[in-house]
Formats: sequence, C-alpha cells, structure tokens
Amino acid sequence: MLYAHEVILNELAQGLRPMAEGVEWFEGLSEDGRRKVLHALVLFCGQARAREEDVPESIERSGIRPTHTPAVMLTKWRFGMEALPACELTTSFRLLVTLFSIADTRRRTLYCAGGCGHAWHNLPDPPRDVT
Repeated sequence: MLYAHEVILNELAQGLRPMAEGVEWFEGLSEDGRRKVLHALVLFCGQARAREEDVPESIERSGIRPTHTPAVMLTKWRFGMEALPACELTTSFRLLVTLFSIADTRRRTLYCAGGCGHAWHNLPDPPRDVT
C-alpha cells in the first residue's frame, strides 16, 4: 500500500501528472510537510538508482538555473536539500522529481519492461477534475 504522497511523486515521475499540478500540491503543504516530501524524494532517487551523470539532464529538464543552490548541491552529489531555506524548497522539488523521473524511467526500461509487481509502476491514471 502506497501513501498518498508516494502515489503523487510516482505519478509525477512517470508523467501521469503534470509538474505544474505537482508544484501546486507541494506548495500547498506545510513547510514541515514539504521538507518530508523532499526527504522521501531523495530516498526514491536512491532506490531508482539515480546516477551522478543524470544530474546535467535533470537540471536542464527541470527548467531551473544551474546556479540555483539545489542544482549546485546536486552537481556535487549532495542531497541534503530538505535542510535548505524555505525559499529553495520548490526549486529542490522540481529538480528532485526530474532526477527521480530520469532514474525511474531507466529502471523501468531495464528491469520492469516485461511487467513487474511494483505497486508504484502499476498506478492507475489519476482522476481529473471535470469542472
């Protein structure tokens, strides 16, 4: 059973949910909640086997400047982004979701292409508001 935040993060990484929606969700959390989500993302990046060579692509795809503190940290393969000032949390979120997406896509292609039992790789399409 996946927690709600785990489902959302995996939906973002798999392109089932747009980043703008993920950022809106993330920014709606308390500061403590945002820091916990970043910690979970760091763990997910590790589990998905993110590589140091994935960093330049993750910076480029996330749309953040390479000079932003989270990008500089990641370039040095440092992951303590949940400890950054509050003003850097959303930038960190965008960057880590993108890194997770790159690593998880590779992992699904290499190890789960024929199907797998990972709950996070078998998510239903998220419900959409029809208002």
